Amino acid sequence: MDRTPHDAVILGGGLAGLTLAMQLKGSYPDMDIVVLERQVHPLPEAAHKVGESTVEIAAHYFADTLGLRAHLDEAHIRKFGFRFFFSEGKDDLADVAELGVSAVLPTPSYQIDRGILENFLGEEARRRGIDFREGVTVRGFDIGSGEAPHSVRFATRDGDGELQARWLLDASGRAGLMRRKLDLTRDNGHHANAVWFRIDDRIAIDDWCDDPEWKDRCHPAERWRSTNHLCGPGYWVWLIPLSSGAHSVGIVADAAMHPLERMKTFDLALAWLEEHQPMVARHVASRRDKLMDFAFFRHFSYGCARMFSSDRWALTGEAGAFLDPFYSPGSDFIAIANTYITLLVGIDRRGENLASHARHYERLFFSFYEGTLRMYRDQYNLFGDPEVLPIKVIWDYAYYWGVLCQLVFQDRLGDAAFITRMGSELVAAADLNTAMQGFFQRWHAMSERRNRKTMMDQRELTWFADMNATLHDKLDDEALAARLRNNVGMMRSLAATIVERAAEDHPTVREDYDELANGGTARMKLFA
Repeated sequence: MDRTPHDAVILGGGLAGLTLAMQLKGSYPDMDIVVLERQVHPLPEAAHKVGESTVEIAAHYFADTLGLRAHLDEAHIRKFGFRFFFSEGKDDLADVAELGVSAVLPTPSYQIDRGILENFLGEEARRRGIDFREGVTVRGFDIGSGEAPHSVRFATRDGDGELQARWLLDASGRAGLMRRKLDLTRDNGHHANAVWFRIDDRIAIDDWCDDPEWKDRCHPAERWRSTNHLCGPGYWVWLIPLSSGAHSVGIVADAAMHPLERMKTFDLALAWLEEHQPMVARHVASRRDKLMDFAFFRHFSYGCARMFSSDRWALTGEAGAFLDPFYSPGSDFIAIANTYITLLVGIDRRGENLASHARHYERLFFSFYEGTLRMYRDQYNLFGDPEVLPIKVIWDYAYYWGVLCQLVFQDRLGDAAFITRMGSELVAAADLNTAMQGFFQRWHAMSERRNRKTMMDQRELTWFADMNATLHDKLDDEALAARLRNNVGMMRSLAATIVERAAEDHPTVREDYDELANGGTARMKLFA
């Protein structure tokens, strides 16, 4: 038994665990960090893990916080944004509504091959002085009381062992070692399932259509680099390219509207696609000999009662709570949890009391989690609505870029004084988001679901593109406070614009939403 307590032992050496180790080591170079990982490297490319799409917070975290920009640019795919097609039962993409950008927005995001990335992270962790151990199975652990160290029991092919640690950090993914032992799993009310598989070939959506006008909408004509969402009532299908040359395909569906039993094998999933997304089915079926894997998650979304403890333990990634893959927030919340853990370790190293900070950071984490969850919970029924979903996506992104991204990009996640100062604005934004998610449901109940042959180009919404372009601005407290106030004011105006837009066709949709309809000082441009 190794009786010398390590500064931190991390259970799990996947994306969450290795990035946490690197962030800790970067903040506290003298830290003694051990990462225990069950799998042995090198990991397989293309068909290693799901969760390949990143958005702005995660891309910023990987590239800037952890210093991995060169690897991202060299080994992965620069994403062409999110793209949505309302193609339920359709056989030609030129005949349906498309939501996306005609040219890439300035702030980068990436399509990640998880095998390539995690192999690199393992090597990079060792280069940075982290004790990364592969082929290690955690057999159990005990949480020390008071100042006593935690202990971890493990097994390797060479025998059993035990470690002691001041900090015990769970990054074990869905195994949820600490969450399960401490009975922390909570039902968050969002009940959905997912199935996915990888095809060892590029599924080039740009070749699905011969219409020259459709092809000329995007520059360059590389829709395949997008996270493509093919949407219908109660579900969406993803197409995500991987730098290894493979393509990831997934179906995410409301559990009540599309039961998992109808898609939980590859043959069942293909039959389901033939009914709902025949274009996807056709291109998958022609490559079935290149099928690399197939897997599914039942009820993939869950909450967690605790994330950070003053007893010097914490959870990150899927070991804690998980939302939904629709806007790819998984790596965002890894970044947020890892940042709070890094701050707590620093507080402990300075000999300060942890309890109040752990409670404060946990409340903030859960407020961000709940605000994001509202975008998904009880919303899947409108995913096939070509009138409502595009406007909901614009709203959801305005909220994300306007509030949470600001705190992350400006390094204010742990700034208690600043967040307290901006408390009324943050609450107002959260309340607006809650009200708007309810409004989208009301609008959807009246919507005619007109599926026009058009592209709704987010690049043409100048205010929207500007929000993305200014994410990397460096702001002092006064400038950031002013931006957050302006963003909340913009959200009020956007909410009013959306209500007016819906009321043009359905006047009664305004009922009970007068406060939203009368908000803001100006009206925002939306799609024609």
